[in-house]
Amino acid sequence: MLELRGLCKYFHTPGGMFSSDRKPIRAVDGVSFKVHRGEIVGLVGESGSGKTTLARVVLGLTEMTAGDVIIDGIDLGKATRQDMKKLHSEVAVVFQDPASNLNPRQTVESSIMRPMILHKVPKEEARKRAGEVMDMVKMDRQYLESYPHQLSGGQLQRISIARALALQPKLMILDEPTSALDVSVQAQILNLLLDLQDSLHLTYLVITHDLNVIRYISDRIAVMYLGKLVEFGPAEEIAVNPAHPYTKSLMDSAPILDPELRGREKKLLTGDPGSLVKIGKGCRFCDRCDFCEDHCRKEEPKETDFGDGRIVFCHHPLIDVSAPAGTKDVAV
Repeated sequence: MLELRGLCKYFHTPGGMFSSDRKPIRAVDGVSFKVHRGEIVGLVGESGSGKTTLARVVLGLTEMTAGDVIIDGIDLGKATRQDMKKLHSEVAVVFQDPASNLNPRQTVESSIMRPMILHKVPKEEARKRAGEVMDMVKMDRQYLESYPHQLSGGQLQRISIARALALQPKLMILDEPTSALDVSVQAQILNLLLDLQDSLHLTYLVITHDLNVIRYISDRIAVMYLGKLVEFGPAEEIAVNPAHPYTKSLMDSAPILDPELRGREKKLLTGDPGSLVKIGKGCRFCDRCDFCEDHCRKEEPKETDFGDGRIVFCHHPLIDVSAPAGTKDVAV
């Protein structure tokens, strides 16, 4: 459904008063992975790792610098106006803060109908569809006449999901869909998303900082660090037995919900992520890595394929690559 091939997005610093030198900010730098139809892929990483920029490129909100984005067979870089019209109806987005993405002067019904009206759907048909998507997100149709300030955070997020479903999309980008909600409401929204994904055969790309959420909802996980993909593979494999030191530190930073596991040793990250402007030739994680050696600073790590659907970009993966599938243990 979605394929990224060497995707790059560079911004540039402004030149000084006496200099026109504009240094590149490599927000997304050579990212490649696939999201299969009907699959849920979670995208994780610290703030500044490039997750939201990647999503903006996929949505067509930001122009890519290099690489390819292919959505349902359409190459975004070569798409015609007709192709873009098709993609605008097939790709939907749910933002982090629903209150700031709904017009406070419009009713819920008007907000849901708006994208359909823009796509030339007749008004009566759009009104009927608004009621149908309210049923899908398990909200009473009486709320169609409400205004955003009259609703709770969980209700607003359901409205945002309903609006995203209005044009019957195939791919949904979910940017921190539960971060602004109470824990109990988070569980309701996550279960709703899973039910919708199953019944409508949707494909999700979920961006979040909550690692327990990403483990609960995802089929596979993509881990980014300073614009680079560092690990990608099955969600449970990565959560339980991460291969990249950065992934392990991320997983260790998540609260442990099982009381029986709370006494285990954790390795938490120290230091700052670093600058996207001053990037060396080697591994971008080397300044924070306990296993860094001289060649790590000089050579960029190449892709290591474990043969079980997982890849990692690291000179010293935490899993023995030579071990047979199903018997890989932590090597360091």
